[in-house]
Amino acid sequence: MALRMTGMMSGLDTESIIQELVAARQTKVDKQKKAQTSLNWKQEAWKDLNTKLRGLQQKYLSSMKYSDAYTKKTTKVSNSSAVSVITGTNAVNGVQSLRIESLAKNGYLTGAEVKSNSGNKLTALSKLSDMEGFTGGNGVINIKTGGKDIDVAVNGDTTISDVLTQLKNAGLNASFDEKWQRLSISSKESGSKNDFSITASDGVGASALKALGIQTDITKDKATMAEYEKFAKYVVKDGSDQIDKAATLANMKEMIDKDVETRKNSYLNQYKSLKDSMKAAQDKIDEIKEKYKDETLESVDDYASKLEAKNAEIKEKREALEGITDPDAKKAAEEELDQLMKEADNLTERKSAAEAIKKQEDNLAQYGNDLAKVESYISVTDNGDGTYSATATSKLTDEVGDRYFNKASYAADVINVINNGNKVDTDRTATKINGEDAVIYLNGARYENDTNSFEINGLTFTALIANKDEEITVTTEQDTDGIYDMIKNFLKEYNAVLNEMDKLYNADSAKGYEPLTDEEKESMSEKDIEKWEQKVKDSLLRRDENISSVTTAMSSIMAEGIMVNGKEMHLFDFGIEPLGYFEAADNERHAYHIAGDPDDAATMNKDDKLKTMISNDPDTVISFFTKLARNLDTKMTNMSKSVNGYRSFGSFYDDKKMKSDYDDYTTKIKEMEAKLNEYEDKWYKKFSKMETALAKMQSNASAVTGLLGG
Repeated sequence: MALRMTGMMSGLDTESIIQELVAARQTKVDKQKKAQTSLNWKQEAWKDLNTKLRGLQQKYLSSMKYSDAYTKKTTKVSNSSAVSVITGTNAVNGVQSLRIESLAKNGYLTGAEVKSNSGNKLTALSKLSDMEGFTGGNGVINIKTGGKDIDVAVNGDTTISDVLTQLKNAGLNASFDEKWQRLSISSKESGSKNDFSITASDGVGASALKALGIQTDITKDKATMAEYEKFAKYVVKDGSDQIDKAATLANMKEMIDKDVETRKNSYLNQYKSLKDSMKAAQDKIDEIKEKYKDETLESVDDYASKLEAKNAEIKEKREALEGITDPDAKKAAEEELDQLMKEADNLTERKSAAEAIKKQEDNLAQYGNDLAKVESYISVTDNGDGTYSATATSKLTDEVGDRYFNKASYAADVINVINNGNKVDTDRTATKINGEDAVIYLNGARYENDTNSFEINGLTFTALIANKDEEITVTTEQDTDGIYDMIKNFLKEYNAVLNEMDKLYNADSAKGYEPLTDEEKESMSEKDIEKWEQKVKDSLLRRDENISSVTTAMSSIMAEGIMVNGKEMHLFDFGIEPLGYFEAADNERHAYHIAGDPDDAATMNKDDKLKTMISNDPDTVISFFTKLARNLDTKMTNMSKSVNGYRSFGSFYDDKKMKSDYDDYTTKIKEMEAKLNEYEDKWYKKFSKMETALAKMQSNASAVTGLLGG
């Protein structure tokens, strides 16, 4: 704002005079600002009301217009602490009998205490060779759970951590408690199919299980016993009671062939990956050699040696340069130093190229070794179209066959010991809880599941307590309270919206009240300002045409008759209607009340016609309210359609027009304020000129007086 010096010569209060001159125009600007503020408040009031109207549609009408919303059923049980029941829409009404025989369990193994040869405590990094019970040598243990079957090679260097990793890879939870020196293993899911077994494929594997404390009492461990029995049954013995290897392998042919196929495919994938890696390495070598095809690349060591010498020469030259003072000599030395540095850069670049070639050549050698190992297991044919096919070599089939034969042989020995009435070594035996299925009997029929939840005929049972001797009564029936509550809650929301629209439409006039300017607020208390503005806001939607249209349309739909089974029915046929004109409170004459509603003081003593009809004739109730909701939803959707330039989709008021009008006010106010400033500046300039003229006159008068000796 410019600094203005006014009234100094004339003695006039020019500031007040100018403000009086511009006051009329300032009033016009304030009038536009007040109109814009009123419009903004009106927008906010309509946004809030629009949200409630949309909420009525989305929360109730969108679902109530479909009969599925009313097909509510409820189920009661005689012992809710033993079972919980969720009722689906297609559940059958009736009384059923339920008995819970057992609950589903996770397989859980608590290992025996592991002990070290030295007496020191073991850690996750401790090796089998450090533990009591391990015999030494190379062995195999097998981990089986769900759909996974993993063989783990073990030896003296195998750590507890290695075993934990393999257990987790198989899909189990596994940990080692260093305080208690025990392994804990459990299945991630309950049920017998998710139980696990950890078996030995040979004597060394058995000693590893014993050392780790995870050897179980096979006679009590269902999953482990089943695994040993499975392999023992394949064993064939000859006349001398020795195992016939050929016959045993023949019995396991299907399993062996499947495993061979799986491993063959795995090796073929490795082959493809190695081939791709070898090609990439060779391409990199060829690329570097092509770049330096006109030169002979030396070894990495040669370049390193030359670079070391060159850097030493650069250092010496740089130190010598500091002592040269002659300009010409210094320039020559600097040029020589630059040349040396370029040569060093060139050596560095070639050293990097030589290193890259060396790295890729080393990779090629490693890939070649890996490829040779893979090719010892599969014979690969290049199909010529970028694909390969493979067959298993005898080495692969022999290794797989030997693996299965060893497992079967060891399993036969274990089962033989048990069958002869002896116990397998149970020293330091782990405690195993078998994974089990839940078993229930519903109306005498047996159901098994790997979890405690059963979905049967629209009901979801969750077993909580197993009590095989208790007969639990399960009663499913129509949820009359659910249907009643849905209709009641819909009407409550409908009434709230209609009552609010009536209140806004019938609001008292606020004639003489307008939004306050900042200057007007300065002379008022905050409490008075709040009361003043609330008076204006309360009256903003008085006699609003959009409110009138929406209220009339919604009320008409609610009052219309609806055909149900050839008969026209109205809400009053269900005991639902507005109160009488003199009974209803102001602005609540469109509200509907349910006869017999215990929460409604006006109708609580009347007969509950709605609930009676829901109990006796639910189909009629559902049909009526489905059609009513559909009609009301359609009408509200039509009223809130998009109108170009006036309203957006989903708006019951002219939101676009209001926004446009608000922006027009902003532009108009800006223009009026600019003109007002120009008008004010004009008067300041005029009074400034007057003051200047008076100052000159006073100066001249003083000069004349001085000449005359005054």
